[in-house]
Amino acid sequence: MRFLRVGPPGAETPVVATPDGAYHCLRSVTADIDGVFLGGGGVDRARAALEAGDLPLIDVTGRRIGPPVARPGVVLCVGLNYTAHAAESGVLPPEHPVVFYKAPNTVVGPHDDLLLPRGSDRTDWEVELAVVIGRKARYLESPEEALVCIGGYTVSNDLSERRLQLETSGGQWSKGKSCETFNPLGPWLLTPDEVPDPQALGLRSWVNGEPRQSSSTSDMIFDVATLIHLLSQVTVLEPGDIVNTGTPEGVALSGRFPYLTEGDLVEVEIDGLGRQTQKAVRA
Repeated sequence: MRFLRVGPPGAETPVVATPDGAYHCLRSVTADIDGVFLGGGGVDRARAALEAGDLPLIDVTGRRIGPPVARPGVVLCVGLNYTAHAAESGVLPPEHPVVFYKAPNTVVGPHDDLLLPRGSDRTDWEVELAVVIGRKARYLESPEEALVCIGGYTVSNDLSERRLQLETSGGQWSKGKSCETFNPLGPWLLTPDEVPDPQALGLRSWVNGEPRQSSSTSDMIFDVATLIHLLSQVTVLEPGDIVNTGTPEGVALSGRFPYLTEGDLVEVEIDGLGRQTQKAVRA
């Protein structure tokens, strides 16, 4: 199933989209697409209501699209998880996942403005496959068990301010990752049954229409199932939590492209999961 949220920030309406291009309001099933919905059988209830014809149509034309998941408890990120990206960053592929947190309030809609931090001159783009947790993941026994805990997949732009991340970080990346609007998410959440193989998805990004990244999730060092399994050994993942799984090569940090400046248009997309577009403006 394909879920999205439309409307102004903080007042989005939960919606389910059908393959024929129709949109149905989910208000009769849930107040929102969030951890309670995902972890409490909401997907099954939504499917049953849709099949029964109980969900009214809704016109989303011209309406803002919000992040497909409301109020995530945590945004957990994996760095240097693509072989070529590790190489362009000048480091060896990690033996263990590199993990850091972003502030949950960085999560915004897929087409909301990107606010360049005051004084920033090294804001960078990073297209990523985001995993949304659907059931509690705690000390999972295997990667196979981890797959059962996934509630869906979506597109993430794990934006970074590299000076804050690397030069004034104090040794921890989150400072350069947690600026406001630094995690556009969406446009929709696709349930796992609609994603046969999360390791066979193309990822791409553009700045002002010029190609930047073009890769596949097959280049991940730690695949999705392995990541969720390993993370469950060191933290408890709750329904609605977001895991950004890393970005491929082609970012400004490589030195091949300029960093973002005011007025730039950033686009990122993943096969089957949709496309985002953000305009960079000064905070």
